[in-house]
Amino acid sequence: MRFSVGQVCCQPTDAVYNNSMHTKTLKLRIKDKHRTELNRQARQVNFVWNYINELSSRSIRERGVFLSAYDIHPYTTGAAKELGLHSQTLQCIASEYVIRRKQFKKRQLSWRKSGGTRRSLGWIPVNTGAAKFKNGQVFFNGQYYGVWDSYGLSQYQFRTASFTEDARGRWYFNVVVSVETKPSTGTALVGIDLGCKEAATASNGEQLTNGEYRKLQQQLGIAQRARKKHRVKAIHAKIANRRKDNIHKFTRKLVNTSAAIFVGNVKPLALVKTNMAKSVLDAGWGSIKTILAYKCADAGIVFEEINEAFSTQTCSCCGVIPSSSPKGKIGLRIRHWRCNACGSEHDRDLNAAINIAAAGHRRLAEGITVF
Repeated sequence: MRFSVGQVCCQPTDAVYNNSMHTKTLKLRIKDKHRTELNRQARQVNFVWNYINELSSRSIRERGVFLSAYDIHPYTTGAAKELGLHSQTLQCIASEYVIRRKQFKKRQLSWRKSGGTRRSLGWIPVNTGAAKFKNGQVFFNGQYYGVWDSYGLSQYQFRTASFTEDARGRWYFNVVVSVETKPSTGTALVGIDLGCKEAATASNGEQLTNGEYRKLQQQLGIAQRARKKHRVKAIHAKIANRRKDNIHKFTRKLVNTSAAIFVGNVKPLALVKTNMAKSVLDAGWGSIKTILAYKCADAGIVFEEINEAFSTQTCSCCGVIPSSSPKGKIGLRIRHWRCNACGSEHDRDLNAAINIAAAGHRRLAEGITVF
């Protein structure tokens, strides 16, 4: 039996999602007049990081002891005033260092560089409650920082935060806040197939185009050959911003009209080692999944990754894998095909998206407990 595109499924009840809270990170641009002060603090943060890095590595080498964040704190006590940093910032640096050392399973991490061509981008961690919103500005470490407030920060209570710098030297304030889940009014069940020609195709016919890098790669090549570093950074930022804007518009439209979204579990890390690497990286599959995940959580709707094996080859009408379906690397060039079992004509990506939606629907049905 054919699975209908955009099939209606059960709408989540208000009893499940009302009054539930979740965390969200807000990112705001800081005005450039504060760049000098933030760069100064960032250099001191690098100094503290490198000191902890040396301290930890010596402890491991000489005593065989892995220092915890609690063990590191006595070595940095009293240094905040001398360095012009917030006292809790030193604690955050120590905690972050220990977390990353465990994550990467290394005895010593990379040094943070404050100068040179490979300078580390600025980073200033902020502990819970150390930053506040006063008089329309962010107040931290005894100073006010003007921001372009597009979120209305006055209505939120700050949790952990950080100041970060991008490749163009622009600073941003990133703060974690608690927001109330707003249930989506959509009722459709949607499957999404990730691809290279089209970055994403939804079972309701919506598509996210790919190729933002290729549109500007000629301008990028000219700037690189002319050794215009600032121009190169600006073009890279434009590509990233365009891609991010397209992904946000695509995902927002789906979240507003859906009650459940399923996406194929394609692995980009495996494909970046092939000759399709440029198209895979330009598609931004990881960003699509990440943005969908937190937007679905915010809307209180179902989001899951589904095994997409044979979703392209299987006919979404009769459910068989006919001999006429595209297979292997040779079949990648086939964009439309006809099922020789039932005679249905298919768009390659749309057919895969419908099959992913059907697999997600079956998973929901199997997950319902029978009393």
